Amino acid sequence: MGEPVRVGIIICDRYRTCAGGKCLRALRQREGAFAAYQGREVELVGYTTCSGCPGGNIEYAPEEMKKNGAQVVHLATGMLVGYPPCPHIDAFRRFIPEKYGLEVVIGTHPIPQKYYLTHEHCGTWEDPEWPSRLRLTLTDERTRKAYD
Repeated sequence: MGEPVRVGIIICDRYRTCAGGKCLRALRQREGAFAAYQGREVELVGYTTCSGCPGGNIEYAPEEMKKNGAQVVHLATGMLVGYPPCPHIDAFRRFIPEKYGLEVVIGTHPIPQKYYLTHEHCGTWEDPEWPSRLRLTLTDERTRKAYD
């Protein structure tokens, strides 16, 4: 299998009490944004929140993750599906590689169907930037329902 891919996960602080069940399940099953690691060993080396808007922990947490061997930081799916979605996600996506040289992936687990329907109804994801943000987590309806 080779060397494991070492990843860190940063979640939205609104969900700071989240135990990570959906993210860890998706990591284990290589679903959503973790499908990219199919057939590879993955080691989770960090899991934390952004520390709340405007994301003060983004300045420090990736450094700790990097010390633990992280190569990739995943910005959790909750940053996409919370209402409103994280207004700082693009800044985080630019800052982390610039400061720490780490790859950043937007998303972890597949978007649950209930969130998908809400955002479709509200028109949240109609701006042209959204397809690229959602592409790794916007799976088929069966998978979305399995994550409700």
